[in-house]
Amino acid sequence: MNDPTETSPSIGLEPPPALKKRGVWAWLRARFFAGMVIVLPIAATFMILRFLITEIDKRVVPLLPAALRPQEYLHFAVPGFGLFILIVFLTLLGAVTTNLAGKAIVNSGQWILARVPVVNSVYSLLKQITDIFASNGSNQFKEVVLVEYPRQGAWSLAFITGPARGVLLGALDSDHVGVFVATTPNPTTGFLVFVRRSEIRRLDISVEEGAKIIFSAGLVVPERLPLKAGEPPIQIAAAS
Repeated sequence: MNDPTETSPSIGLEPPPALKKRGVWAWLRARFFAGMVIVLPIAATFMILRFLITEIDKRVVPLLPAALRPQEYLHFAVPGFGLFILIVFLTLLGAVTTNLAGKAIVNSGQWILARVPVVNSVYSLLKQITDIFASNGSNQFKEVVLVEYPRQGAWSLAFITGPARGVLLGALDSDHVGVFVATTPNPTTGFLVFVRRSEIRRLDISVEEGAKIIFSAGLVVPERLPLKAGEPPIQIAAAS
């Protein structure tokens, strides 16, 4: 006979109170972090926008004549008024500088800045950077790819810039392609590397999505399926 002091099988027994308590806390913690995931991006976006609008207002509104400041009539500041004035000013400036007289004025200013020591180096660098980001029509970054960098077996996200051209063809052949290997978390800095087309692995994502991957250190990745192995390599016209 079985010993009456023996306990019955554990099937159907209630979990111990400590386990119940741990389960409740785990459930609450999971829901808390789920709420944070929803709120944090919204709150961060709001705080950044508020900071930018406030800083722009503090710098733009004092430049206006007293008659154009809303607080002179409403007795309180209008949030975003400085940003509105800045947008209007930049739009008007763009309209003026696109005509013949405006272009002549801009070219004269650039000619003067290019001949001022120290200033010319800073201005030329900033001008080149702004020209790159402003020339969306020329499609400076053509595609997102993977290249073996900085060593064999280690793959880095990169952006196609174009085929080797000009003086580079003296040391490289036309099969080499320039790729910009961006750094994390700032995709505006990185390394320019020239590799053969056959050494490039193509990614079916946009340049904006590639920048998000770099900016988030790989935490934000598109959920689409990758290209199948054996697909034709990227086709980039060789330099003439």
